[in-house]
Amino acid sequence: MAHLPMKRLLLSMALGVSVLAVVLVARTLTFKSRQVVPEEATALTVDAQALASRLSGALRLKTVAASEGVPADAEAFAALHAYLAEHFPRVHAELKREVVGAHSLLYTWQGTDASLRPMMLLGHLDVVPVTPGTEGAWAHPPFDGVVADGFVWGRGSLDDKGSVLAQLEAVEALLAAGEKPRRTVLLAFGADEEVGGREGAVVIAKRLQERGVRLESVLDEGGVIMSGTVPGVSAPVALVGTSEKGFVSVVLSVKGEGGHSSMPPPSTAVGVLARAVSRLEAAPMPTRLQGGSRELFTRVGPEMPFGMRLLFANLWLTEPLVVRRLTASPTTNAAVRTTTAVTVFEGGVKDNVLPASARAVVNFRILPGDSVEGVLSHVRATVDDSRVEVGTLDFQSEPSPVSPTDSESWRELERSLRQVFPDVLVSPYLNVAATDSRHFVGLSDNVYRFFPAHLRREDLARIHGKDERIAVTAYADAVRFYAQYLRNAAR
Repeated sequence: MAHLPMKRLLLSMALGVSVLAVVLVARTLTFKSRQVVPEEATALTVDAQALASRLSGALRLKTVAASEGVPADAEAFAALHAYLAEHFPRVHAELKREVVGAHSLLYTWQGTDASLRPMMLLGHLDVVPVTPGTEGAWAHPPFDGVVADGFVWGRGSLDDKGSVLAQLEAVEALLAAGEKPRRTVLLAFGADEEVGGREGAVVIAKRLQERGVRLESVLDEGGVIMSGTVPGVSAPVALVGTSEKGFVSVVLSVKGEGGHSSMPPPSTAVGVLARAVSRLEAAPMPTRLQGGSRELFTRVGPEMPFGMRLLFANLWLTEPLVVRRLTASPTTNAAVRTTTAVTVFEGGVKDNVLPASARAVVNFRILPGDSVEGVLSHVRATVDDSRVEVGTLDFQSEPSPVSPTDSESWRELERSLRQVFPDVLVSPYLNVAATDSRHFVGLSDNVYRFFPAHLRREDLARIHGKDERIAVTAYADAVRFYAQYLRNAAR
């Protein structure tokens, strides 16, 4: 009889495990695909080689963004403006064109129904520089716009002249077909996105706000179509950014006494700073699986094999395991937490001289739900040393709100993608880099980040790196996408 309570306990545990197993399997079996059934796209005939040629011409113009102490080349931007006017004559004849600031452009394609809120396509004309002395490492010179081996090669082909030119090609083609939008379409092309957008996107957003404009949707660069990036999913995935991380660089400063190294204090300025940095690296900010990062798994999870479907159909139970796996890789860790990256460490001038000061810069990419002030509070509490002064560099931005995936704007974007790329899965995700779109979140609830180019994982290193390129066929598909999206969303 003494064993009866134990038997009952074991039976109860077995019953509980059985019930749990039934629940997990049932949820997995009902974890069905959320991909919309692709409709046939409206036909758009394009000359892929002619498209590539026009893009290559734009890449030859060195519209490098201004940087500290180095102004932008005004002649290069003026030449690009003239190039666009020459090669997109219908756009420049039928759309209103405004030069904003020194080099940015805003086009208005007036719709026939003034009661509809305008939609906006974003892009930027500036590119990052090529590190002097590395040009010879490129397969083709970075500013020659070479078309070879099925690709358009050159700085800006992916980031972001490819997007700008594809949008203009789409509008030019729709104008040639005699089409007019019901909804007004705005094309906004900043000239300083790579350095914060203060004289481009910021000014454009302010101008629209002053005019009382409320945007239905915004589509900027961001995610792309990726193959082989989601484990267990063989189909390519269109990753559409529904939010983006914020940015702040925290400066840690320590002052020392200086003097001769033969008579050192217990801790030098460098030693104090090193301990502060070590504490920050050992205590990262907390993880959260939310927003686009969570929706990525709920959208593509149903396309996975049964075992992985079970995992993502039951995040209510498995989330800690999933998050632990995500934090094991730098790439996926960035999707679930505010990241900490020590990028600068300075101190001392000579091996036998005590440092009079030391300085470190720690860059934080801020998860939606966290904030700049929250990061600073975390730094002060973690460092916990009155000898360490905490400040920030000038440029900083809060994380963006998470845009909805149950709105009509999302549905039109998703529908357009599935029409042009019927074999591609569409999913939200968290954009970990900064874009000009963050300056427009006050003008629209529906801000999305996506460039319709099909890339492989190894291609990501080409963005801001060497051998930047876009496939001729992928670029033609991008033009088709923008045309279809405009037909759907501005109808």
